[in-house]
Amino acid sequence: MQDNIKINDQAAPISDQIIEKLQTIYDPEIGLDIYNLGLIYEINLDEEGHCEIVTTFTGIGCECIETVPGEIKQALMNIEEIKQVSVKIVWTPAWKMTRISRFGRISLGINPR
Repeated sequence: MQDNIKINDQAAPISDQIIEKLQTIYDPEIGLDIYNLGLIYEINLDEEGHCEIVTTFTGIGCECIETVPGEIKQALMNIEEIKQVSVKIVWTPAWKMTRISRFGRISLGINPR
């Protein structure tokens, strides 16, 4: 699990399931999933089962801005504890390559450090 993602206490018990679903959603321009690309900033879940994903994109002109939020909603609705999903897109802090996971760096041929 990446250290730079905030996961609230309610979401923590099912965070592995959520992350697994997020890893099935790819940025089509880069060819890496949104989790390992470091686009996910927060995973929040409330007591009623409303899940909020706070995410960003590699740039404002990224074509996947139109499709990824819907893909996130569809993927997470397959988790029993989640009743509703909202996706919040933020631009601050700006995405940086340092957010890419070690696995992502290896997949993209970038020095994994």
